Amino acid sequence: MANSIKTNFAAMTALQSLNTTNKNLEKTQNTISTGFKVNEAADNAAYWAIATTLRSDTSALSTVQDSLGLGAGQVDVAYTAVNNAIEIVKQIRDKLASARQDTVDKKLVQTDIDALQEQLVSVANAASYSGQNWLVSDSAASAVGTAQIVSSYSRNAAGSANIATIDVALAGIRLFHNSVGGGTTSVLGTVYAIDVSAMTSGQIQSEMDKAAAAITSLTTVATTLGSVKSRISIQQTFVKDLRDAIGRGISSLVDADMNEQSTKLQALQVQQQLGVQALSIANQSSQSILRLFQ
Repeated sequence: MANSIKTNFAAMTALQSLNTTNKNLEKTQNTISTGFKVNEAADNAAYWAIATTLRSDTSALSTVQDSLGLGAGQVDVAYTAVNNAIEIVKQIRDKLASARQDTVDKKLVQTDIDALQEQLVSVANAASYSGQNWLVSDSAASAVGTAQIVSSYSRNAAGSANIATIDVALAGIRLFHNSVGGGTTSVLGTVYAIDVSAMTSGQIQSEMDKAAAAITSLTTVATTLGSVKSRISIQQTFVKDLRDAIGRGISSLVDADMNEQSTKLQALQVQQQLGVQALSIANQSSQSILRLFQ
């Protein structure tokens, strides 16, 4: 190409090449500083949209984890209280057995039973977690309610969110209804009402049978809560693994390969230096033409 004093084609080409290098260098530096190869929609609209949706799902799953944690705490408190109640009722049954002996002062036995009954009340009322008590109801309505623990979150093909719950029928695990000692009673109602002070041996035997039945009922309650506890634990592990899997999926879409980007940065820096030198050489060609007229 002929030299021209009006247009320096070599300098224009060198400048264009240098601008391209600078643009790529800026993009690479931004990728390294953010750690993302797709940081905004302009980088890759499809990947950015997918990653944004997945991040939203991850946030929802985080809320599910929190819900499962609260549910696990609630179940664990109730489960512990029921197991304690079983041991207390066993002691009451043993006291009833001792009261059948004619030589035993039934009033003294009743004093021990009163203390154990108060302990039952204390255990049931103490089974409160985050303001909720599954073992003692405040009203007839709450005695038959259902506790729901958010357990999973998913999104269908249409983009609609689906929430699943672990439902716990409270009617099956209440130890007392309508406060202790009054209104409708539940599993521990008969045990709470025992008074052997003036009972015959036959009546005491009947109360022992009721205590044995209460132990069986409490064991069923403990089994129910144990099953819920196990289910929550399994779900907690699943949700955690699911969040990790989604996180890996997001990473593969938008995270930058830092080794690759570091190598690319070094190459572009060299290209930039060479581009500056090429532009300098191209600009000097005009000086060569000027010398021809000296």
